[in-house]
Amino acid sequence: MTSATPSSERRVSARIGAISESATLAVDAKAKALKAAGRPVIGFGAGEPDFPTPDYIVEAAVEACRNPKYHRYTPAGGLPELKAAIAAKTLRDSGYEVDASQVLVTNGGKQAIYEAFAAILDPGDEVIVPAPYWTTYPESIRLAGGVPVEVVADETTGYRVSVDQLEAARTERTKVVLFVSPSNPTGAVYSEAETEAIGRWAVEHGLWVLTDEIYEHLVYGGASAASLPAVLPELRDKCIVVNGVAKTYAMTGWRVGWIIGPKDVVKAATNLQSHATSNVSNVAQVAALAAVSGSLDAVADMGRAFDRRRQTIVRMLNEIEGVLCPTPEGAFYVYPSVKALLGKEIRGKRPQTSVELAALILDEVEVAVVPGEAFGTPGYLRLSYALGDEDLVEGISRVQKLLSEAKA
Repeated sequence: MTSATPSSERRVSARIGAISESATLAVDAKAKALKAAGRPVIGFGAGEPDFPTPDYIVEAAVEACRNPKYHRYTPAGGLPELKAAIAAKTLRDSGYEVDASQVLVTNGGKQAIYEAFAAILDPGDEVIVPAPYWTTYPESIRLAGGVPVEVVADETTGYRVSVDQLEAARTERTKVVLFVSPSNPTGAVYSEAETEAIGRWAVEHGLWVLTDEIYEHLVYGGASAASLPAVLPELRDKCIVVNGVAKTYAMTGWRVGWIIGPKDVVKAATNLQSHATSNVSNVAQVAALAAVSGSLDAVADMGRAFDRRRQTIVRMLNEIEGVLCPTPEGAFYVYPSVKALLGKEIRGKRPQTSVELAALILDEVEVAVVPGEAFGTPGYLRLSYALGDEDLVEGISRVQKLLSEAKA
């Protein structure tokens, strides 16, 4: 029997040691490593558009590189012209009017999420987190001293939680509810009525809401993603919006996100950032300025391609016996249930979990997917359809062939 390691002998702090590696990035890294080794791996793991960043955005960055003005430190909270442009873009796209002083430019959406939680959570404060959830949410909450409280939705409700479920999870320690629409990993989109109902519930109980709008423009089939503070102005004093250029403009590697919220919270988060990272790369900020100030033509083109791929992947997955794949209304993910396949024999193995099934799929047919355990709901797989049409069809065809061999 071994004893716990004394804190004096622990090499990594308990707080950081408890953080799990990002499952989506781990799957993507493994797929890329196998491809680099010459294996014909097709990766459905990373949530990353396969399109290049639009040329006009790249050109703005090139010009910024040549301008000595951007070779120096700039304000920790973001270039003033970018903050003003984000405020204007928010009014244009969401109908939500904010001042530039309510904006903090961050190193991507992940930093925005962490800093937002860090600015409003005290140790032990609870955050209601609808599941399936993106892997970073609960880790950011824990790092900020909070306690994530999961509320699980499944395919029977389109992966959308109800006010009744949220109320059942509320305690005297509840401080924040997380709201994400469109959703990663499920592609779920809440209607305006559902969005307003959740907002009114939060107002009624004096709760904060952190709403992640990173996929705001990627919606399909007549769906629309309503911005919570625009729908419910009463919530604005306790609402933080997180967004960024990564998904809309195919700029995942540029690392520019932002927080929009009450001025005191944004000031506190800016103070934190001033010590953690200082300003976001000026070149990336200038690129983001060109993005948010420009048209949405590029995202419309991407959206048409994603919609086509969405329909293809849903159809092909639902052709597999034992797989149930709802049709997502937003983002670029599908989240099929594979519960009916667990425990069945597939090429001499009987995967008991979606982790084991995902490993089997990678080993046998060289297709990388992310198991539902990464998103708080075992028994599912997440597949991104932000990859080329040919790769998508080839990858799902391999999965179809493998899983068709399942037997009791």
